[in-house]
Amino acid sequence: MQTNKITSIELGRLVAIFLVVAMHCQMFLTYFLYQDTPWFGYIFNQSTRFAVPLFFLISGYLMQPKLMAAPMATVKSFCTPLLRVFIVWSVICALMPFNFHTVMTEGYLVERMGYWNYLGQAPLNTLLEGGLVHLWFIPALMIAALITALMVRFNQVRLLLPLAAVLYIYGVLAGSYQNITELWTPFFTRNGPFFSTLMFAIGFIIRQNNIQVNATKAAVLALAGMAVHFIEAYMLMDYKQAFNTNDFVFSTMVWGTGVFLFLLAKPNLGNHAWVLNLSKSVLPIYVSHLPIIIVMMNVAGFMQLAGPTKDATVFTGTIVLTLLLVKGIEKTPLNRWLFR
Repeated sequence: MQTNKITSIELGRLVAIFLVVAMHCQMFLTYFLYQDTPWFGYIFNQSTRFAVPLFFLISGYLMQPKLMAAPMATVKSFCTPLLRVFIVWSVICALMPFNFHTVMTEGYLVERMGYWNYLGQAPLNTLLEGGLVHLWFIPALMIAALITALMVRFNQVRLLLPLAAVLYIYGVLAGSYQNITELWTPFFTRNGPFFSTLMFAIGFIIRQNNIQVNATKAAVLALAGMAVHFIEAYMLMDYKQAFNTNDFVFSTMVWGTGVFLFLLAKPNLGNHAWVLNLSKSVLPIYVSHLPIIIVMMNVAGFMQLAGPTKDATVFTGTIVLTLLLVKGIEKTPLNRWLFR
């Protein structure tokens, strides 16, 4: 099949989005216990944490030529539709009830007021996170692209990586390591520029300098990064940081970079029509999947499902309904407003 796209990157995006969906389904947390701790679920949760960094890396890599040619025009054309999607889905998610039983028994406003009050208590964090937690990815991506564009515009590309590294280090120290460092943070450091900028910058620089490694070396880098990520997560438990709550630690960027370099070393992976067709819908799947998970969680609750049956129902239902929703909307004029 002839295509100008690097099909391995498209396959990587698909694998990453379905891992994100599975992670958000909160799978394996009520069974496969070891000493009353759902270690299988915790390990599964953390094993997905390369996925969002991979999205940032891919974006930086793909945008590099346009950013170098016309930085401000490129970032404007890139961010304008993303901002629209972020606002629209923030409104949808803020209005959507989470607990259908409460709506039926106590009313819509009673169910919603608690969440709206929660959003109002941290307005800066809410601004960077939107109407539902998963939407943080969009502002973070836009900010990373803007910082990179400004560096190009003012001929300071050489400072991009050092600046991004400083942001990342602060983000980790004030994030997963905050119980140790007690660093002040204006908002949850997963949001905003702290992690996205470095991932985006690494992808940008890999493209700019045509950095290549063979698949074996890339796999070793990825596995080493993954191993240290797990070691960090385990050690942080001694400081009351729950194992499954780490979005980024110091080694996460190594893990994500290794995975990305592996995909570049195997460019023909995923050379199938269905991969290219589905990969076009990664952003729509991302923004819409968590509301569908909420629906499926309510369905599972009404059906009184538990354990593996609940997980299988929620995950399968989420995948099917999300794909039906996304592919249906993509054929309508709503696609421009909801999915770019």
